[in-house]
Amino acid sequence: MASNGGIKGLVTIFGGPGFVGRYAVQALAKDGFRIRAASRRPDLAGYLQPMGTVGQIQPVQANLRFPDSVRRAVEGAQIVINSVGVLAPSGAQSFAAVHAEGARAVARAAREAGAHKLIHISAIGASATSKAHYAKSKAAGEAAVLEEFPGAIILRPSIVFGPEDEFFNRFAAMARISPVLPLIGGGATRFQPVFVGDVADAVAAIAQGAGTPGEVYELGGPEVLSFRELLERTLDYAGRKRGLVSLPFWLAKVQAALTWPLPNTLRPLTVDQVRLLQTDNVVSSGALEQGRTLAGLGLSSPRSIGAIVPAYLERFKPKGQYAHYRG
Repeated sequence: MASNGGIKGLVTIFGGPGFVGRYAVQALAKDGFRIRAASRRPDLAGYLQPMGTVGQIQPVQANLRFPDSVRRAVEGAQIVINSVGVLAPSGAQSFAAVHAEGARAVARAAREAGAHKLIHISAIGASATSKAHYAKSKAAGEAAVLEEFPGAIILRPSIVFGPEDEFFNRFAAMARISPVLPLIGGGATRFQPVFVGDVADAVAAIAQGAGTPGEVYELGGPEVLSFRELLERTLDYAGRKRGLVSLPFWLAKVQAALTWPLPNTLRPLTVDQVRLLQTDNVVSSGALEQGRTLAGLGLSSPRSIGAIVPAYLERFKPKGQYAHYRG
């Protein structure tokens, strides 16, 4: 419900029903904004509407691959947010189409519609020189956004965790059926997981005036952990005892390639995701020194993995969710 007793300006958020998008919608609604939640399937986004007052949140149809639909979705919006992303390509939803060309379409439409603010959600690790197609396309998207809308604010989160995430849930599900979990590359790669609610609060803070136009903010949680430590915590929270087997990067790529015919939902990892695991995914020293972090957006106490993850991994425990209530 709106907390200020009134409705503010109009925000269009692409990917509104998605993982990050739904939390951003909730945070913006609480702050009193009117919201268009744009997605390819607005008929599946009805669950967003109870997050606000009657009529405050409106699902609308838009597809980043079709610029006309993007333009219609941003008409009259003062703030535009792009939270659309794919972890693995599927059909026409390629990295280039979504992360680069789609990002450009949103930025161009926002500029042409006269929006005064554009927030673009990218990812730590975005780099034009990366060997991972995901990271390379994210960098291309950032460049396109700033070319079309120079005052855009870009957010680069590390791994985002929350009840619907595709990291902790994926490995906890794997631990249900597999006697071992793979320590890809020995498990030394470092990450700085950030809670999806904190990413959403960063979006809402920028909508309220925080942040410097044209800057890139890197969002990380309070802990830097290795891939090994993340898997160990996953097993602990899921109540599973499993071995951790070191898997060289080259062998992980071979195994990922062999699963290529399977749907993305059934594949443990893609070859491109293995490439991403070869590079640390943490807030850079430059961002820390320049204040381009959560703290720089007014969020000085990000929530930790231990405060959030155990509750939603409880369902993976051997005796099921709420078993502790039964003794």
